[in-house]
Amino acid sequence: MSNFSKPAEDLSREAKDYIDLRLEDVKLRTARGLSVAASKLVGYILILSVATSLILALSFGLIMLIGELIGSYAWASLGVAVLIGVGLWILIRKRDLLFKDTFVPLFLNLFFNDDDDD
Repeated sequence: MSNFSKPAEDLSREAKDYIDLRLEDVKLRTARGLSVAASKLVGYILILSVATSLILALSFGLIMLIGELIGSYAWASLGVAVLIGVGLWILIRKRDLLFKDTFVPLFLNLFFNDDDDD
């Protein structure tokens, strides 16, 4: 009877080892995906912060320049605000192309990539 139970014990031990290895693989893939996603998110936030500062500085400079030329800083501010508004409107109209078609495949590849080469 012990000869028959020995292969069953080995099989159950190997199944447990396999399940443990698969869980460890899932943990490692999740940690990798989250770390890559977090680093990209921080990078994009940093780029967005620098771009915002740049646009703000350029806007003030443009307001000062146009204000000197036309003699009214109020009208210059309005003109620059309209330019920024038009740029924002274009960005909103193209958001699917810019964001959905770019970032969704990026995150899908990060979390659901079946590369076993790593």
